[in-house]
Amino acid sequence: MATEFSHESGLAGRYALAVFELALEEKALDSVAKDFAALKQLMAESPDLTRLIRAPVFSREEQAAGMNGVLHRMEASALTRRFILLLASKRRLFALADIVRAYESLVAKQRGEMSAQVTSARPLSENEATELRAILKSKLSREIKLETKVDPSLLGGLIVKVGSRMIDSSLRTKLEGMRMAMRGA
Repeated sequence: MATEFSHESGLAGRYALAVFELALEEKALDSVAKDFAALKQLMAESPDLTRLIRAPVFSREEQAAGMNGVLHRMEASALTRRFILLLASKRRLFALADIVRAYESLVAKQRGEMSAQVTSARPLSENEATELRAILKSKLSREIKLETKVDPSLLGGLIVKVGSRMIDSSLRTKLEGMRMAMRGA
């Protein structure tokens, strides 16, 4: 399954494709996606978990024990547990974030969805997110999954990335453009 996403090639892509095909076979696509989303969130929030996953100083056994505890606490599916513990035993946990991204991309493609990364100066309200999703769906004729993040330095507006396209309507960029225009005048 060749794709245009770079994180779906190489080691992470091979592992993501393997777990994707197993999840399809076991009808566990959604449960693995839910587990991976929870893991992604935990990695973003916990420097200790990130260190356990990335630092080569931990043995296979330590990584497996730590991840088993995390997976047990989050009540991960059997397939997710087997997969993560396999990564630990093969010393491949360092690639987990890339594997999760590649898996999400495969699931989105399977569902006919596209992912849009939205950066805003403040958190979007539910109404704003729904409206943005509807606008993007009308323009792209595909279901859109929003991944939002906040960057107060934008001052206002949005930066929206869908695939290789980027729309930057941030106030910071507009002010920078005006500053450059005024210098040239």
